[in-house]
Amino acid sequence: MLTHIVCWKYKEETTSDERAEHIARLRALPDVIPNITSFDVGSDILHLERSFDTGLVAVYPDREALDVYTDHPAHQEVAALGRQIAEKVVSVDFLS
Repeated sequence: MLTHIVCWKYKEETTSDERAEHIARLRALPDVIPNITSFDVGSDILHLERSFDTGLVAVYPDREALDVYTDHPAHQEVAALGRQIAEKVVSVDFLS
């Protein structure tokens, strides 16, 4: 299994509607992209200084499935939105 984690720290001017749209579009990805074992997206609830605003944890059976997800046009559109509204995006991918 391959675990894919992404966190977004939104720009100060990013509105609550833009945040909600980003999360909704992320949550829709498993409906259009195959071979996702699990997929969770949510907003941070602690709001610590070190916190990011939104996090995603997805699990794929293998690297090929992650590559399909990464290259899929629906993912590319949501990724572009995330880059546009975030001041910082971090990720980590690891085998488990």
